[in-house]
Amino acid sequence: MHELTRHSINGIAFWRDDDLLAQSGITVAFSERTGGVSAPPYESLDLAAHVGDDPAAVEENRTRFLAALGLAGLQPRLTCAEQVHGTGIERVTEGLVGSGRSALAHTRPALAGIDALYTALRDTPLMLFFADCVPVVLVRPSVPAIAVVHAGWRGAIAGIVGDAARSLMALGGGSDLMTFTGAHIGECCYEVSDNLLSQFRSRFATLTPVCGRLDLAAAVAEDLVRAGVPMESQRRLDMCTADNTDRFFSYRAEEALTGRHCAIAAISGASF
Repeated sequence: MHELTRHSINGIAFWRDDDLLAQSGITVAFSERTGGVSAPPYESLDLAAHVGDDPAAVEENRTRFLAALGLAGLQPRLTCAEQVHGTGIERVTEGLVGSGRSALAHTRPALAGIDALYTALRDTPLMLFFADCVPVVLVRPSVPAIAVVHAGWRGAIAGIVGDAARSLMALGGGSDLMTFTGAHIGECCYEVSDNLLSQFRSRFATLTPVCGRLDLAAAVAEDLVRAGVPMESQRRLDMCTADNTDRFFSYRAEEALTGRHCAIAAISGASF
């Protein structure tokens, strides 16, 4: 049974599939915002290097978070993307490992123009950053392979999550693709224009007709089903970031200036 379980280690809270880690050596986790060193308005476990926070604080936060996950030794191989609310998907090969790993200016920058990363490399954590958009992690234990996707409304309506699923399926192996969706802004708080809502309803048949509000996670779930991932293979953390700013960052609820929590995946170098 694969479920996300909440942990708190040295004040750092995160959600992880413990069964998946035990069975396959694959880490899938979503961070909360506590346990770091960032000052307001980024308090405290801001993991993003692009939002105006002190780079040294972000670097310390990443170090603490990876240590809490048991991945401290893999920080030099941490790989991140620029995230532009687009549709770019990048396979992380050895030559790209470590892109964006540090918040400090002297290191290799994050992969430009990319909102989804996937890899079959071991000991290579993939990390993307969020403050309302939908974080999705995809896993193929049989390969093994992983993907992390950043889906705002532009990426969701363009089908970036389904495309990432197809990229993992193209690697071969069994039909064992499973997905995990982290905390994001919920339909309860995500007010959008009638025009945008109409665009989503014309593309996603399962969206419920709630006036002025958009259920991004439902669109993502339907996109995954179309890509061949049944609902029973999809896990979801049903928590609204805008309603829980004590635990997550929210761009909308905190009026833009805030930090970012993360989604992360990594394949252990050990053989299972």
